[in-house]
Amino acid sequence: MKRKLYRKLLEWKESKDRKPLLLLGARQVGKTWLMKEFGKNEYDNYVYINCDDEPLTRELFVNDYDIDRLLLSFQAISGQSIVSGRTLIILDELQEAPRGLHSLKYFREKASEYHVIAAGSLLGVTLSEHESFPVGMIDMLNLYPMDFEEFIDGVGEGAFTDILEHRDPQMVAPFDAKLTDLLRRYYFVGGMPEVVSSFIRNNDLTEVRRLQVNLFEAYRRDISKHASKRESIRIGQVLASLPSQLAKENKRFVYGAAKPGARAADFELAIQWLADAGLVYKVPRVSKIATPLTFYQDIVAFKLFFLDVGLLGCMAGVDAASLLLSPESLVEFRGMLTEQYVCQQLVAADFKPYYWSNTNTPAELDFVISTPADGPIPVEVKASVNVRGKSLSQFIKDNPEYRGIRFSLAGFKRQSTLTNYPLFSIPFYFQNGQILEPSH
Repeated sequence: MKRKLYRKLLEWKESKDRKPLLLLGARQVGKTWLMKEFGKNEYDNYVYINCDDEPLTRELFVNDYDIDRLLLSFQAISGQSIVSGRTLIILDELQEAPRGLHSLKYFREKASEYHVIAAGSLLGVTLSEHESFPVGMIDMLNLYPMDFEEFIDGVGEGAFTDILEHRDPQMVAPFDAKLTDLLRRYYFVGGMPEVVSSFIRNNDLTEVRRLQVNLFEAYRRDISKHASKRESIRIGQVLASLPSQLAKENKRFVYGAAKPGARAADFELAIQWLADAGLVYKVPRVSKIATPLTFYQDIVAFKLFFLDVGLLGCMAGVDAASLLLSPESLVEFRGMLTEQYVCQQLVAADFKPYYWSNTNTPAELDFVISTPADGPIPVEVKASVNVRGKSLSQFIKDNPEYRGIRFSLAGFKRQSTLTNYPLFSIPFYFQNGQILEPSH
């Protein structure tokens, strides 16, 4: 199974200004596998320390940060020797070791010749609460669920990846039906590596759904373990409300849908906890589409998407037959899953998505993104080949200085005012916060 972030790990290894690396991401997005795979392939050996499973790490960083002592301790726990520059040191679930995060500062200052990667399923939560975070002393990367490109490669359809990588619309067009079918499978299975691996091995959708349910249980255990009882209840209420929130035509998060009569103050901490844990993507509203978008962010209004499209479908109870055989029957859920999918692909491609709505009319743009080359770009999402929509067309008519983007199941088409990208092509045109040009 290939992960795109592997290339960035290679760049980190070769960097002359390399610092200890924090790999952030939610539970079960593949951090441990990726770190071990990287250590196995790119180093003579790797030392793996799980700070959650290994009791000896509870006191390891408490008394001091003597590097020689720490290195000897890592060797004793793992049974592996450590050679600078040739051994990868992996500190998994580092947030479970008291003062473990702060130790990375001393590896940077006193032992930068050692290659250290730290990770954890709740490192984001820990970072938001930590008082002595080693600012400027670490590198950071985010790992997300497998995007659609990684999925189709993983399920043995790499030939389509090769075709799509050319970004030649004429070459892709004959395979639209097959790629649309793969996209629907991705909507159901999602991008969680364990679930995808099971799907590859067994081709069993019942097992896929069972594993998705198990992942939810793991998330609930994390929430109960790391959040107060009162906050755990509120976090659970937010999660339970997501399918109904996203099934609405106006997908703005409504506190009252999570709990009748609730206000922002009731759920602010719960939503922030979920965002820090990597379980939700918060998409803020902007009051104006202009550079920089952050200046026009409305802190009150936002959409909230879940970590993974397959898990969202599981939460919503979307069955395989409806999604794979008669997706037209889903109505609201089809739009929900499509918008979730687009958000997930954009985030994985290093875009920060916003959305825009008019305070005086029902007009709304599903997303707004920005690139250094193009500035702000209004985005419309359509779940089918029917691309008729009023909001984007009207916005461009009122603001002719902008060119829009539409994601749909229609083929690639560039017009004077907007470009339509097939939904299945997003990871191939949108990469590293930039939009790539078609080859023809």
